[in-house]
Amino acid sequence: MKTVKIAGVPEHFNLPWLMAIEEGAFENRGINLVWKDVPEGTGKMSELLATEQTDLAIVLTEGIVKSIIEGNTVKIVQEYIGTPLQWGIHVATDSKFQNVEELQNATVAISRYGSGSHLMSFVNAKSNGWDTSSLNFQVVNTLDGAIEALKLGKADYFMWEHFTTKPIVDSGIFRRIADCPTPWPCFVVAATESFLKNHKGTLRHILEVINTYSTEFKHIPRIDQTIANKYEQRIEDVREWLSMTQWSQSQLSTETIDMVQDYLFKLKLIDNKSDIDKLITSL
Repeated sequence: MKTVKIAGVPEHFNLPWLMAIEEGAFENRGINLVWKDVPEGTGKMSELLATEQTDLAIVLTEGIVKSIIEGNTVKIVQEYIGTPLQWGIHVATDSKFQNVEELQNATVAISRYGSGSHLMSFVNAKSNGWDTSSLNFQVVNTLDGAIEALKLGKADYFMWEHFTTKPIVDSGIFRRIADCPTPWPCFVVAATESFLKNHKGTLRHILEVINTYSTEFKHIPRIDQTIANKYEQRIEDVREWLSMTQWSQSQLSTETIDMVQDYLFKLKLIDNKSDIDKLITSL
């Protein structure tokens, strides 16, 4: 039995992985796939990949592209979610801020530098015509850290996935004032180059299993109720999320990679763009 370590955020997007593990689908291929929840997000997972504390990770497209360009010896092996991520822009419920325009010089809470919450604050700033060089950040590590930072006034707003934070909005802790969708498919599967070099066949088996599960995921009877129960969501929110989300079973397109790099370069988040074959690989 080959043990493989994989990391991902503890969110509803990754339920197909957890179901496949629970049902023994990887074990049937001789693989002991060990899942690690990483609530800190893509910035932390990039570190885990760089230090080979994990073999694989389900990471945000923009975050891992930036990390690879900056020297992380990782490759994107497949697109995982083929639709944009809906980033909610949140303030504390009693905040003085009422709309996005008022946040131009406010402090944004981020899980860590290089994370989606960090990079998407630049995308949001660009879409609003702000000077991105004047953005102010407060590192909060996790969603719980963001709740505390906004409550105590250490930061003014926080960007995180719309449906993950919906219960926090519904409970009156956060107030969402807008959404900012990614301009590209949001999640990919990334692997360390050492794992690719030594275990490409194992990776093929892993992707075959997850692609079967993700293809069938929406058709599982009462999957909306299962997600609502597991992630403490309202069933109507789960149904809306399912209608907006498509799982992918193919590699990222060259056009998508180019778009992501163009955005990051124009926002001065990377110093140079990379050749496609340094970012993605075929199996």
